[in-house]
Amino acid sequence: MRLARAMAITGEADAMKGWRYIILHALVAAGFIFTLQRYGLNATLESSLLWALTFGGCAAGLAYSQVNRKL
Repeated sequence: MRLARAMAITGEADAMKGWRYIILHALVAAGFIFTLQRYGLNATLESSLLWALTFGGCAAGLAYSQVNRKL
């Protein structure tokens, strides 16, 4: 109970939601582009992994900017 109150006061719970959102966004984007490259376009495994890493990184960057956006 004390931990929940401390997290609510300091805003750590919101920070964790933000990091979960960023990681989820990156994983979904990487998975999508890997599947598209590998099976939709018949690309090599190395090429598909490189594109997945690139798109995952870009998606994480976009999600990070949205989480930290000030209204």
